[in-house]
Amino acid sequence: MISHPYLPVDCDGPRSPFVVLEGVSGIGKSTLAATLAKRLQATELHTLPMPHSGWSSTANRWLRPLPQFAFYLSGVLHAADSIRQSRMIGTVVADRYISSVIACHAAVHGLQTEAVTELVEPFRPYLEVPTHTFYLRCSESVLRERMAGKPDTKQDDTDLFAVPGRLAQLLANFEAVGAADSTAVVVDTDAKTPDDLAEWVIAHLEGKGA
Repeated sequence: MISHPYLPVDCDGPRSPFVVLEGVSGIGKSTLAATLAKRLQATELHTLPMPHSGWSSTANRWLRPLPQFAFYLSGVLHAADSIRQSRMIGTVVADRYISSVIACHAAVHGLQTEAVTELVEPFRPYLEVPTHTFYLRCSESVLRERMAGKPDTKQDDTDLFAVPGRLAQLLANFEAVGAADSTAVVVDTDAKTPDDLAEWVIAHLEGKGA
């Protein structure tokens, strides 16, 4: 039987955990993802993956909101294919996933998260469902400290504080998206090192009531 080309590739067999880290820029997702990947011997993936990551600045500059959304959605669908295959081998840790697309696109274009979520819904069956999505939170003062030490600052990072209301809107959007996410786990990261957070996440995955 030949599968329809628009359906995800059928990966038979048990699947390893799929962990997603979400939150605003600079909060520590990439550092925690690297720490978890090392501790869990997991595949680490950033959304957007290549080749989309190399095109994002062009898409942000030249595309109007709907084509821009389609570009980011395409990146997440592409990521889902990689995640599906990697889960057959072992645990997958993703730095951002569909929640970031919804929260960030809505904030940039002054939309309600529900409007963006509605566009995503027809594509949900193609997306891999995370085992847990950890929504990282911290105070603004800690976020500013972490952002100051971020070595690879991008436009999204500078906009977080430079664009009036951007941080508040993103925080509200992630809260709204997380509230509707059945895989959501909220993690307060103030006064916690990446190793502390990795221990907490691993304990949660192992069901130790972290």
